Amino acid sequence: MATATPEPSTPARPRRTLIFLLPLLVFAGLGVFLALGLGRDPGALPSTLVGKPAPAVDLPPIPGRDEAGLKSADLRGRPMLVNVFASWCVPCRVEAPVLDRLKEEGVTIQGIDYKDPPADVTAWLKDLGDPFAKVGLDRKGATAIDWGVYGVPETFVLDRDGRVAYKFVGPLQPRDVERTLKPLLAKLERQ
Repeated sequence: MATATPEPSTPARPRRTLIFLLPLLVFAGLGVFLALGLGRDPGALPSTLVGKPAPAVDLPPIPGRDEAGLKSADLRGRPMLVNVFASWCVPCRVEAPVLDRLKEEGVTIQGIDYKDPPADVTAWLKDLGDPFAKVGLDRKGATAIDWGVYGVPETFVLDRDGRVAYKFVGPLQPRDVERTLKPLLAKLERQ
């Protein structure tokens, strides 16, 4: 009886090639993933509110201001910004001069003060300026939750019918205003 002798094994070239190509493919995939992520605007987080009516607002006034707080009716009539801010928020201090400049240029800005003691927000508005047509005190943060706020500051652009057209997360910088907000507000004015 003849015994079968095993055939000599041949090197598995496809396996070797795969071993050498695998790190290269992983590195290339990671590079594409990072390139796509780095090319995105970090302030442009998706919002389920875009294209929908702004959530209902019925907030009391900041003590010492001459108006009656912020109501849903205040969010209609012309394109405007709604800025969610807080006196304890350092980035809110950074964007304060940008909001003041927008007010000087005729942009209507409504404010939602997030989880502040009334005395703190009153002092903040006195020290840093008050760019808001109206401000409502969201003491418990329930309104901010309805608006889908991740953290302060956040700014929403509303059309004349009170629908959310855009959401910006983080402190507004002059470049954001020039590149995004002003063109969008101008477009909404023409509609």
